[in-house]
Amino acid sequence: MNYKFIPTKVHGALDYIVAIALLFAPMIFGFLQVGGAAVIIPVVLGIGLFLYSLFTKYEWGAIRVLGMPYHLIFDVLASLFLAASPFIFGFYTEALNVWLPHVVVGLTVILVVIFSKTQPGETVER
Repeated sequence: MNYKFIPTKVHGALDYIVAIALLFAPMIFGFLQVGGAAVIIPVVLGIGLFLYSLFTKYEWGAIRVLGMPYHLIFDVLASLFLAASPFIFGFYTEALNVWLPHVVVGLTVILVVIFSKTQPGETVER
């Protein structure tokens, strides 16, 4: 049984949605005033996700040079960092709305990676 059921087309759409959500997370979850790593990390990771998604060889890539397996490696590394960041940088002592989004989004993206296909559909040039 193949457990990889998320097509790259869906994964790509989620990439841009998550990138935008990360960019605006400090405002959405109300922790902009905390500043520091709590704010900088999701914003930088959101920009990074947006950029490497543009370069991925999948349906949503604009400049298709990065293979999907490498994209997924970036996803896992960035997500692990995002989920661990409250503990690495010490803002886990802040209110739940500050650190919990980092952990939840990081772990959720890792689940998406686990279930994502590693090859795009037939319509994408290789």
